[in-house]
Amino acid sequence: MENLHIVCPHCDGVNRVPAVRLEEGPTCGKCQRELFTGRPADLSTARFLKHIERNEIPVLVDFWAPWCGPCRQMAPFYEQAAKKLEPYFRVVKVNTEAEPQLAGQFAIRSIPTLALFKGGREMARQPGAMDANSIIAWVQQHLR
Repeated sequence: MENLHIVCPHCDGVNRVPAVRLEEGPTCGKCQRELFTGRPADLSTARFLKHIERNEIPVLVDFWAPWCGPCRQMAPFYEQAAKKLEPYFRVVKVNTEAEPQLAGQFAIRSIPTLALFKGGREMARQPGAMDANSIIAWVQQHLR
């Protein structure tokens, strides 16, 4: 049985979860909270690298800002996509206004921008707002 390392969206503890049990609502061994909430986790710079480097499932990131109209329009669709993509993906968001160094490190030129990471490496990037179905289709297309 293959075990996957899953980073807790609450306490950032790294958990070993059997792949066949991902859909069974696993909880964190450190804080006892759900590892998958069906909602994007809001990450700071300090937490971001741990999530993209230690999660053994792909990580979908929405780089956004509170003043951005298209970002606000896409937010409910991103939440819908999170419900469908978890537990096979970690879905997170990064507020570029609060985390400008992260936006600079990843050369985010426009927002919203989605980026897909696997094994700590960026696999794909897509600028612009999308609806939930388009987000899901885009993610699946890049992991075939």
